[in-house]
Amino acid sequence: MPTQEYMKKRNPTPIKYNEVWENIWRGFFPEIVAEGTDWSRFYSSYIRTYLDRDVSKLGQVGNLMQFERFMVAMAARTGQLLNISDVARDTGISQQTAEKWLSILVASNVVYILKPYYNNVLKRLIKTPKAYFLDTGLASYLLGWDNSQVLRNGAMSGAMFETFVVSEIIKSWANVDGVTPNLNFCFFRDKDGNEIDLLIKRSGVLYPIEIKKHMSCDKGDITAFKQLDKIPDMKRGEGCVVCMANDVLPITATDRAVGVCYL
Repeated sequence: MPTQEYMKKRNPTPIKYNEVWENIWRGFFPEIVAEGTDWSRFYSSYIRTYLDRDVSKLGQVGNLMQFERFMVAMAARTGQLLNISDVARDTGISQQTAEKWLSILVASNVVYILKPYYNNVLKRLIKTPKAYFLDTGLASYLLGWDNSQVLRNGAMSGAMFETFVVSEIIKSWANVDGVTPNLNFCFFRDKDGNEIDLLIKRSGVLYPIEIKKHMSCDKGDITAFKQLDKIPDMKRGEGCVVCMANDVLPITATDRAVGVCYL
């Protein structure tokens, strides 16, 4: 079960609030995690190499500068519902081209598409996916954020924190035997505004995960979990709220707050 998996890390290293944002801003490439790496120079070099080698190999892209603008437009929408026609308009390309270029970002593990949970019985569920950058440092660089304070205090801080949590969970669970993120991961959202940021589906059980950038959590953060009880032939497993805490704390008998240090 997800929360129990996190709790296996019995002695996590406590992390301060500002350090979380510094890590999100810097990103998680091995070269970046190593001390002494120049952040701006690394990502500038990474993008040049990515465009010249990987993008050229994965698809016919005639204008690499325009493709980079497409990456910026996608970074500005990380953690949000994907409207590919808006991305195409902002980039000055056709929707067909935008869809093709998005497939390149997905194939090269730059962007992850999280599909919504859908069930024929629940008619009011949305069918629009969400897009996440798999490295928050790359997204930060593309968006021109020079330091972690700009990110932390900006309008996209919530979306970037969600991107950080979702990407770290996806990467960690991708290494667990029997878990295929494309098949086992989704999110819940209906037309009444009820939303659960991440669901892990395993053996007929849905494990809900909510993501909040605040320090403490309460029952108000998990009100949408009860929507899962309406789904026939599925069981709701224990849930959690990933937040800025440095511990695992009870919210209800079955749901817990899990600190980011457990990721």
